[in-house]
Amino acid sequence: MTATETIARADDPLDLTLSAEELDAHREHITDFIASQYEAAGADQAILGLSGGIDSTLTGYLLVEALGAENVHALVQPSEVNREENMSDAERVASELLDVEFDVVEINPLVDAFLDAYPDAAEDTTATGNLRARVRAVLNYLVANHEDGLVVGTGNRSEALVGYFTKYGDGAVDCHPIANLYKQQVRQLARHVGVPDDLAGKESSAELWEGQTDEGELGMGYDTLDSILALHVDGPLSTAATAKEIGVETETIETVRELYEASEHKRRAPPGPDRLH
Repeated sequence: MTATETIARADDPLDLTLSAEELDAHREHITDFIASQYEAAGADQAILGLSGGIDSTLTGYLLVEALGAENVHALVQPSEVNREENMSDAERVASELLDVEFDVVEINPLVDAFLDAYPDAAEDTTATGNLRARVRAVLNYLVANHEDGLVVGTGNRSEALVGYFTKYGDGAVDCHPIANLYKQQVRQLARHVGVPDDLAGKESSAELWEGQTDEGELGMGYDTLDSILALHVDGPLSTAATAKEIGVETETIETVRELYEASEHKRRAPPGPDRLH
């Protein structure tokens, strides 16, 4: 984001705070879900990509609670655009906070091999960013196939509804344990289960290219996005009513609606024609 760009923020964002009882209920619901998915798959390991961000950190905590540290294998997959502190956080989460087996796999050589094969895309920031996400997915499944593992995703509800993930990249997983939580609630549950505040409150970034941040790319703060999703996309309020309720321009509401509608294909299996009778 440049100095001239601004991020839309609601004057009065919707309070999505969960009570302690609700957080306990979500915790139990998610860990039960993880255990049932693991058992149904007949898996020997849960494979988790750790980025150092709050989504993968919370997912890691819940995986260990549900399955035990001995049944979780984390992959830390840095590239040249990753901030060193995020990769350090990922290794800290794996080794100090979760005490799980983990491997560090540098993906630059693999990304470079693809770009050498098709150099026309080398200067395309979006294409190369998505390539990094897809390379990580391939590695996750390589390890999962070798270890009879279940690839566990880290996507939350806010990002899923606006398509803020890479199709067949970070969206290519066997299950998404925190899929029902808005981003605000991810941070709440993280603190509730004991994630240190420096991790629970850190700025979110998919780090698909240098300097990228989630809020900068989305053009709005997560509190604003969550409010629009809860009131307008998931909820009953019109564009005008939502804008008035939280104090943002109607254009911001329309942007979120457009993202939701344009990303529908990401939330569904690839289509095919109807069967002939």
